[in-house]
Amino acid sequence: MNTYQAYRSDAQMDHPNAGFSAQDHFDAVQPTHPVLIGYLFWVIGFTGAHRFYFGKPLTGALWFFTGGLLLIGWIVDLFLIPAMAEQAERRYRPNSIDYSVAWILLVFLGVFGVHRFYMGKFVTGLIYLLTGGLLGIGYVYDICTLNEQIDETEGGGF
Repeated sequence: MNTYQAYRSDAQMDHPNAGFSAQDHFDAVQPTHPVLIGYLFWVIGFTGAHRFYFGKPLTGALWFFTGGLLLIGWIVDLFLIPAMAEQAERRYRPNSIDYSVAWILLVFLGVFGVHRFYMGKFVTGLIYLLTGGLLGIGYVYDICTLNEQIDETEGGGF
């Protein structure tokens, strides 16, 4: 080992991040609720989908029943999505179940229980498949509580 390599290895061990790999860094900063997915849900935001996604079921229901507060609140949300994403990042911990995948499955295939199969809830997934999401009532329940269901899975961590 030449002098440069010895100096460099000593300097790296003195670095504050010594002992952490790039994968550790990636795992630490991987978002649970990416802004991009929030904007994709915002496109159908007059239904409140983006607000449900970011863990705001009360205002999500308000947006659903008022058409995004007559579309004015929907336009305002275009600028509020980054702040809502930050709040969701602080509130929900990373999990082996990806929040975004579960939400996309719920929104588009929820009455068939596909999101429940993805989360490992095979019995209720089968019930949803056979009953159309328990005639839509279970689908509405999952829209209001999906983030909490994922957060409770495995104690909210890997």
